Amino acid sequence: MMVLISYDVSTMDSAGKTRLRKVAKECRNHAQRVQNSVFEADLDYSSFLKLKDRLVRLIDPEKDSLRFYYLGNDWKKKIEHIGAKQTYDPEGVIII
Repeated sequence: MMVLISYDVSTMDSAGKTRLRKVAKECRNHAQRVQNSVFEADLDYSSFLKLKDRLVRLIDPEKDSLRFYYLGNDWKKKIEHIGAKQTYDPEGVIII
C-alpha cells in the first residue's frame, strides 16, 4: 500500500526543532523523501500503522500537523512527476 506522508512541524522553539528532526528521521527510516516534508511509503498495512503511531506520538498536535494520503496498491496510476528531482520506483531493483 502506497501512502504519501506530509508534515508541518513548528520550529519556533528548540523543542520544535527537535520534533522536526525526529519526525524526519522516522520518515526516512521507512519511506522515500520526495520533497522536503513529503515522503512516499510503500508498506504493508501493519507496518504503516506502526509508523503512523510513532509519528503521532512525536508531534505536538497543538503546533504541528501530519497528513496521510492513502494511494493504495494501484498507486502508479495516481502519481505523476514533472520536474527536476529524479523519481524512483519503490518496487524496482535496489543496488547497494
